[in-house]
Amino acid sequence: MTSRRETQADPTGSSTGRFDESSTRGTGSRLSTHTTFVDRELGEWYPPVIIGPSTVGGRATSAGCVRGVIDVLRALEPDDYTRYLLAYYETGLARFGDDWRYADITTVLLAAAEISKPKDYLEIGVRRGRSMAMVAAAAPDCAVVGFDLWEAGYAGMDNPGPDFVRAQMGALGHKGKLELISGDSHVTVPAYFESHPDASFDLITVDGDHTKRGAAQDLRAIVPRLRVGGILVFDDIVHPQHSYLADVWHSQIVSDNSFACWGFTELGYGVALAVRKE
Repeated sequence: MTSRRETQADPTGSSTGRFDESSTRGTGSRLSTHTTFVDRELGEWYPPVIIGPSTVGGRATSAGCVRGVIDVLRALEPDDYTRYLLAYYETGLARFGDDWRYADITTVLLAAAEISKPKDYLEIGVRRGRSMAMVAAAAPDCAVVGFDLWEAGYAGMDNPGPDFVRAQMGALGHKGKLELISGDSHVTVPAYFESHPDASFDLITVDGDHTKRGAAQDLRAIVPRLRVGGILVFDDIVHPQHSYLADVWHSQIVSDNSFACWGFTELGYGVALAVRKE
């Protein structure tokens, strides 16, 4: 049996507009424009989200997406980890060609940005900007907000700070607004939302505090600000030093029926994504 979903009134008062981005159940429930479908003339039979996480995951694991990540990374100033990743990607592609399936935070973010065409992106855990670069390259007009402590010598490597990140995004041709906020995300993120009460995002990455409590706190802070149809990315779900992050992801996101989820754990440190359904 099929039934029509109750259609909300158009806040603009328009009877002809087929999509209203601001139709909402709250600040974080605004609709993400490119990943939702609303036709007020035909009625609302399905929920508005027209993309599932497997669409993003399918592209993220493709050889073509890995090649795209390589192109972006080659435009950045490398560190030891980036050099390793480039060699890893190129070896996988050389040995297995288009049959190779691999995903990490960079392939997921590149795929997510290419598919969802975000207008607004939030990232917790920026470091040198490797992940942010994928969004900047795929969506150069996107407004970006990044949060990081920029601790010196983080993970035993140089961590040059926000000015370096800003230069890297500029080198990629990013033209959108870029805000880089230094400090503890458990302080700076709530403070940002307090000063920007209407802020919401099409794409969010949480890759900051890797303690169990801290990662859960970061996820709870940003979930209300993710638009319906928006994509959430979470890294390192099978990292050998942070294996509990998979439990954090499950307890905070997978168990929430408002999300549809996908993950890749076959290789590397693992990565997860979710699309907000409602």
